[in-house]
Amino acid sequence: MNELVFFFNTVLISGVVLGSIYAIGAIGVTLIFGILRFAHFAHGDMMTMGGFIAFLLAMAASAMGIVAPVPTGFVVLPIAMVIAAGIALGLDKVFYAPLRQRGARPVTLLIASIGVTLIIQGLIRLFFGAGNYSFFDTETKQLFKIPVPIEGVTRTINFTMPQLLMVICTVIAVLALHLFLTRSRLGKAMRAMADNADLAQVSGINTKLVVRVTWIIAGALACLAGTMLALDVSLKPDLAFNIVLPIFAAAIVGGLGQSYGAIAGGFLIGFAETLAIFNWAILLRPFKGMVPFELPTQLAIVPTEYKLTVAFVILVVVLLWRPTGIFRGAST
Repeated sequence: MNELVFFFNTVLISGVVLGSIYAIGAIGVTLIFGILRFAHFAHGDMMTMGGFIAFLLAMAASAMGIVAPVPTGFVVLPIAMVIAAGIALGLDKVFYAPLRQRGARPVTLLIASIGVTLIIQGLIRLFFGAGNYSFFDTETKQLFKIPVPIEGVTRTINFTMPQLLMVICTVIAVLALHLFLTRSRLGKAMRAMADNADLAQVSGINTKLVVRVTWIIAGALACLAGTMLALDVSLKPDLAFNIVLPIFAAAIVGGLGQSYGAIAGGFLIGFAETLAIFNWAILLRPFKGMVPFELPTQLAIVPTEYKLTVAFVILVVVLLWRPTGIFRGAST
């Protein structure tokens, strides 16, 4: 039974945490693709930038003596999201809007986003260096240990305060986005433009306003995902660059342009990664001595350092089997 508790901690809890980060990141990617029809490669670095914005605000709050029952990173998160949304609008106005006005093709916008990636990374390294930072240098990361009320079980169900709060924030963000897209007039306009941009423009929808709102939502969600990731691990200049592939895989698996598909794809990729790197030999330990052969000590599908290949394999399979994704998004 201890082995099952270990499985729960290592696979299920980690899968929910990782899936939440992938889902929030993939929503921003899929919104930008649905409205602007290009893959925003710089989204991962927007997540990193959002994490550093929240980190600076958290340090300022700590310096002012602000104390809260939750990590300071979550306290300043709404302000960081507003700032990140403003920066996202600025990036669009400076880099992408002029290209759209000249009728640039999606591949041109993709290449431009790679340039934006290098700019953001360069600025972060210029001001913060290449070191690691932690939100918990001045405060404690609270760990919850829940005992399992079963005789003989000594392991506890473990998760941290940031992990609990990031799941709560993910649920709130998903519900808020759902209500916005389904109940508000602007949300319905975004969905209409994602389905058919030309028809939406002919119908009198303010497409420029829709584009601005798309960047505001994408920037805010990128900040949310980056801050959650930094609170769970540590903050560094390439924090989210290394998970760009899983985020894009989640968006494509769910269906590009489909917000709900991005959520499903995010959790699918998250659980697939944790299941792939889990050492399944641990679950076989209770049967040691009951079988006529020696059980292996290591039985992971892929080593931990190669877990990104899981997202790549899933991405390739989906592209070959169902290019429009689970929720039938735009063709990839």
